[in-house]
Amino acid sequence: MAESKKSKAAAKTTSAKTTSAKTTSAKTTPAKASAAKASPPAAARVRLQVGEPAPSFSATITDGSTIHSKDLLGKPVVVYFYPRDDTPGCTKEACGFRDAHADLRKAGAVVLGVSADPVKSHVKFTDKYQLPFALISDPEATVAQAFGAWGEKVFMGRRYLGMHRMTFLVGGDGKILRIWDAVKPETHAAEVLEAVRSA
Repeated sequence: MAESKKSKAAAKTTSAKTTSAKTTSAKTTPAKASAAKASPPAAARVRLQVGEPAPSFSATITDGSTIHSKDLLGKPVVVYFYPRDDTPGCTKEACGFRDAHADLRKAGAVVLGVSADPVKSHVKFTDKYQLPFALISDPEATVAQAFGAWGEKVFMGRRYLGMHRMTFLVGGDGKILRIWDAVKPETHAAEVLEAVRSA
């Protein structure tokens, strides 16, 4: 009888572990599937050139409203793409634009940051660092792909799709005046301000 009780207890334990494993599997699978769906599809990167018209776009910004590129004609626009909210390099870059924002506005420029983060994340990032400019939420990388800022990246030998750190200065006529595809987050805002002033 003792052996029988032990066998039953062991069977229950095994059954519980199996059930737990199934539950864990069921919980993780949708998350993985969701993450896979969240990543925009691969596409050949567009290579824009100085002097050509900047892509037109409509997108959701920090306050939940929609911004249209056509409404920005007549003034220089700084469109900077960055990988992710509240990460070291992206925070340095955003704070650089924050600190230079008053001077950029005096020069007549509008600053727009773009990442694939949702609006909720942009709101937290904006509030945390008191960013005075709008951030575009581009989860499907629609704007990024149009500008050529979305594509394959390599980190420690691993290849993946993501946002490239790039900046575009668009003139009041809607044409690209300057492209930065090698950005140093710490000093980038100063470079952009100089370019805006001399445009």
